[in-house]
Amino acid sequence: MVGIIGYGVHVPLRRITVEEIARVWKKDGKKISNAIGVKEKAVGAFDEDACTLAVEASRKALETAGISGEKIGAIFVGSESHPYAVKPTASIVGDAIQASPEYMAADLEFACKAGTAGMQMCMGLVKSGMIEYGLAIGTDTAQGRPNDALEFTAGSGAGAIIIGGKQEEIIAEIDETYSYTTDTPDFWRRQQAEFPQHGGRFTGEPAYFKHVLGAVKGLLAKTKMNPNDFDYAVFHQPNGKFPKQIAKMLGIEEKRVLQGLLTPMIGNTYSGSSIVGLGSVLDIAKPGEKILMASYGSGAGSDAFALTVTENIREKRAKVPVLEMIKEKEYIDYTEYAKHRKKIKTM
Repeated sequence: MVGIIGYGVHVPLRRITVEEIARVWKKDGKKISNAIGVKEKAVGAFDEDACTLAVEASRKALETAGISGEKIGAIFVGSESHPYAVKPTASIVGDAIQASPEYMAADLEFACKAGTAGMQMCMGLVKSGMIEYGLAIGTDTAQGRPNDALEFTAGSGAGAIIIGGKQEEIIAEIDETYSYTTDTPDFWRRQQAEFPQHGGRFTGEPAYFKHVLGAVKGLLAKTKMNPNDFDYAVFHQPNGKFPKQIAKMLGIEEKRVLQGLLTPMIGNTYSGSSIVGLGSVLDIAKPGEKILMASYGSGAGSDAFALTVTENIREKRAKVPVLEMIKEKEYIDYTEYAKHRKKIKTM
């Protein structure tokens, strides 16, 4: 067996509404909010980055797992906003959680699916017996150029998953995983560029939908399951509408998506997106229930997972559910937002 033994989610306190961003650029905020299915987004403060968010999520994951950081044998941190271009985030996280020095570590980057790639790597290492526990993290303080479409959705947050192989510890067994990848340049940021560029509507039809459908359909064929076998579905959520659309395309009832659909309340947390949504589902999932999760990363690829919740979930849930945690918030205006996200430059 291999599966999840602990999970943690961290989202910054500050929020800015879509209408406040639109006000500054003299746009129709209500129209934009309705079009993208997002009301507000979480804002990482000037002293918060992908690393600090990863540390907080990891500490919560260790708490739900009931193990110490010393037992972690691998740490993989997926992000497209690592604070250093040359200096790993993973080693900083390792020290912060007091991991023993005998662990392998790497920073990963595949747009918004680098965190789930870390999960797959931990799965292989645990199954092979090379490590006892692996920590996979998806974390981002997402960037968006001022007055760009991304600015209305690019949020901040992190999700951490601890993978293990002991039946008595696993809260959600990973039954199978399947990946689908092509060279589709729908979103990119060149070296030393501060903000990413995107292909507009091109990011939807030939990119997001093709790859998520490819991964999910491949997973269903591999497991001989159908979409209705799953009690919950969590998809990467660049906005509030794509996950509902992909569910409809797969024949999955919308109600099965809602528990993990958090982008309308916190924005797109990029590498954290699908893992944060999974954390919200694990907060309420019952033993025996099945979860479908599919991440998506521009460039482009998708990782799909089939999970079965175990009896251990009754004793190992987060102390504060994700939906309760994100209710704690503090609204800021665009001036404060620009300061925290370092959009005001000095000569």
